[in-house]
Amino acid sequence: METAAKKFFRSILETPSPSGYEQPVQRLVRDYATGFADEVRTDLHGNVIAVCNPDAEFRVMLAGHADQIGLIVTHIDENGFLYSNPIGGWDPQQLIGQRMTIHTMAGAVPAVISRKPIHLLDAEERKQVVKQNEMWLDIGAKSFKEASSVVRIGDPVTLELGYQEMRNNLANSPGMDNKTGLWVCMEAARRASQRGLNVGCYAVATVQEEIGLRGARTSAFGVDPQVGIAVDVTHATDCPTIDKTQQCDIKLGAGPVVYRGPNINPLVFDRLIAAGEQSKLPMQWAALGRGASNDSNALQLNRAGVATGLISIPNRYMHSAVEVISLDDIDAAADLIAAFLVSVSPGDDFTPL
Repeated sequence: METAAKKFFRSILETPSPSGYEQPVQRLVRDYATGFADEVRTDLHGNVIAVCNPDAEFRVMLAGHADQIGLIVTHIDENGFLYSNPIGGWDPQQLIGQRMTIHTMAGAVPAVISRKPIHLLDAEERKQVVKQNEMWLDIGAKSFKEASSVVRIGDPVTLELGYQEMRNNLANSPGMDNKTGLWVCMEAARRASQRGLNVGCYAVATVQEEIGLRGARTSAFGVDPQVGIAVDVTHATDCPTIDKTQQCDIKLGAGPVVYRGPNINPLVFDRLIAAGEQSKLPMQWAALGRGASNDSNALQLNRAGVATGLISIPNRYMHSAVEVISLDDIDAAADLIAAFLVSVSPGDDFTPL
C-alpha cells in the first residue's frame, strides 16, 4: 500500500461522518480524488462522485458508503446531562462506559456515556439488557445553561475515533464500516486510471447507507450505470461464537469476499473472479440468498436495473469501538476491482441469459 493511500485511509477513519453529517469526511474524499479523477463533484444529497473517463458511454459505478453509525443529541436536562437517539443500528451494550465525541458547530466536545453503576443496580436490573434511554452523555457541565451553551439539539455524536495497528497487518478503529469500502472504491478508481480505462468509472462515496441505502439510491439514479459494484464490510467468522455454516467461512487476511446470490449479476461475478485469478489475487467466496442490506441492493434496483457485484471486506466486531480488518484485504480488494475495471469494454453485455 502506497504511503499516500494509507495516509488517506487513516485520515478518513479519524474523521467523523455519522449518517446525515458526512461533510467532514467528504471533504477529504474530494481532496484525494482530485489527484487522479477527471471530474470530482458533489450532488445535492452529499454523495461525492469521482469520475475517470467521463466521456465514455459505458459507465461502471463503484459505491462505498462514507457514513458511520452514531448518535444524535435529543435532550439536555436541568443538570447538564445529555440524552440521544441512535443513528444506525447500535447494540446499546457496546456504548456503556465509552468515551464519546459530540461534534458541534464550534468543534469537538469530549463526553462519556454511561449508566448507573453495577453496585447500584438491583437484582432485577442486573438481568436486563440496558436500553438507550437508560444511558446519558456527560460532558462535565454543571447545568442546562452551561451544557446548552456548547451543545445543541441535533448535534451528532461518535465514539472517540482512533486508529490502531495490530499484529499480522491487522488494524482496528471505529468506522471500519464502511471507511474500508469508501477507501477501496477511491483507490480502485485511482489504480485503474493509471492502467487505462475503456469505460467510464464513477467512484462514489455514498451517504446515509446506515439508515436505508439512501445515498446509493440517489447517486445511482444520477450516474445511471450499466454495471455497479458495491464495497462494504462483512462478518469475519474466524473468531469464537459465530456459526460458519450460516455466515460462511470468512477469514481476516485471506482476501476480499466476492458474493454470489440473487442480488448479484452472474456475469459480473464471473468477470470479478476471472480478473482476480488472472492477477493472482487472494479471494474468498460467500453466499447471500436475498437482497443485501447494503448499497448493492439499491444499485441493482436502480432505474431499469444494473448488473451488480458485491465485494466485501472481512470485519470482526462490526458496529463496535474495535472493528478489526486486514490491511492486506483492502489492498487486494482495490487491486481486484481495478483489474475488473480495465477488463471491461464498451461492447460487453452483462445480460444474464
